[in-house]
Amino acid sequence: MSQTPKAREISVDFSKPAGEPCLLEPDSLHWRIYRNPIALGIGGVAAVLLEFADARIRSGVWDHSIYKVDPIGRSKRTGAVAQVGVYAPRSVARQVIGGVNRMHAKVNGETPKGEAYRALEPELLNWVSATAAYGFLKAYHNFVTPLSAADQLRFWNDGEKIGSLYGVTESPKSEADFLDMMNRLLPRFEPHPIVIEFLDIIQSGTAAPSVPRFLHRALARAAVSLLPPIVREKLELGAQYDLSTFDRLALKMMARAADRRKDPRSPPAIAAGRLGLPWDFAWMKPAAQQRLLAGQQNRQADSATAQAA
Repeated sequence: MSQTPKAREISVDFSKPAGEPCLLEPDSLHWRIYRNPIALGIGGVAAVLLEFADARIRSGVWDHSIYKVDPIGRSKRTGAVAQVGVYAPRSVARQVIGGVNRMHAKVNGETPKGEAYRALEPELLNWVSATAAYGFLKAYHNFVTPLSAADQLRFWNDGEKIGSLYGVTESPKSEADFLDMMNRLLPRFEPHPIVIEFLDIIQSGTAAPSVPRFLHRALARAAVSLLPPIVREKLELGAQYDLSTFDRLALKMMARAADRRKDPRSPPAIAAGRLGLPWDFAWMKPAAQQRLLAGQQNRQADSATAQAA
């Protein structure tokens, strides 16, 4: 029996156990990028386009999930799991990711051309993980704030800590590594009506009817703009998906405003409180974060010394 959208909702308490660390440090770039819904939206759509280029992943998603009846809900739940990996306590993150792995273990079948696939096949797992990292990083870099080469490398390397829990055996350490992985899969990439159907759904505004439709169209085009040119060519996403200057400026304005918006009810805010940090820690400048973390470590060391004496 297939699950309903409601049955698949992800519900996690980011506030406890008190003091339990996350998989990634709170001053990591993931904490900064994953708090921005615009970057996650653009990057998530780009990741799906990169995944749907391969018939095995496209068939696995389309035939074994509720994407066809609830594509927006499915995308939101994928984003929720991504945030769990970054902000949830380690024990909770491992539990949720374990559940995802058990669900994926049941996904297998054949593409329309008769090629067998398994969701837990290492090549597919590695590519799905890599596309998410690429999409979120490029979206933040292009539409929120340009990131230094050192920060981008740090992001790629930190992602391995989460990817390994999904069974990922090869995590790109840089964009060059990502492109090498992509080039190995490139002969498999092909255009398909499902790719266009997916983009039509994103552009339709179903996800947030209160938001002007042109912004939904802009988000879809922004995602297409992040694709390596050879992938866009393979998918036959032509000039109709070009991002206009106006759309780019509007998205940048929204993304930067979202980056400044501090939400005390958001996962990064609640996670910071769990760790004994100010709730707005994720929005602080790196230098201020370093000072707070150093002070916290010193207090913990002093407390340990006092208890031992």
